[in-house]
Amino acid sequence: MMARPFSRTGEGAAVAKDVRMRVVVLGVGNILMSDEGVGVHAVEALARDFHLPDEIEVIDGGTSGMDCLDRIADADLLLIADCVRRPETAPGTMVRMADDEINAWFRTRISPHQVGLSDVLAACAFQGIAPKRVVLVGMQPASFDTSMELTPAIAARLPALVGKLATELADFGVNVAPRAS
Repeated sequence: MMARPFSRTGEGAAVAKDVRMRVVVLGVGNILMSDEGVGVHAVEALARDFHLPDEIEVIDGGTSGMDCLDRIADADLLLIADCVRRPETAPGTMVRMADDEINAWFRTRISPHQVGLSDVLAACAFQGIAPKRVVLVGMQPASFDTSMELTPAIAARLPALVGKLATELADFGVNVAPRAS
């Protein structure tokens, strides 16, 4: 699906109403390794449980790496969902990083996907097509066992991760609303 621009609303809407923006929500992870796939599960739940403008591109990036380059290029906001490993952190703990924090994060190797993500973001920067804003929302995994299901601890925290993604979008000016149950 090709991303389409949307008009930002909210504070400053009188000034920004004609500004067209691209927003990409990217879930990364290997859904065959239980909690490693939490980012993919999160973006699927976001698309299922929230009304999002048609112009928001939600991508199941899986473990595709460079295949996502064209889809994230020149985005005004790239919102990434992923599992984030930090020593001595309880499973289900959420982490949020943005822009320069993400560059520092790549030096500490806390995500199984960071090499792919760092390569994609570096390639975008090298070509002059880097997203203007990058936010990563992640969760500490409990297990990487072979399973297509999240562990109970992470499955219980998935709604909080999805809610955080929706909040990030709303804070950026995207009109998101929960779907009726």
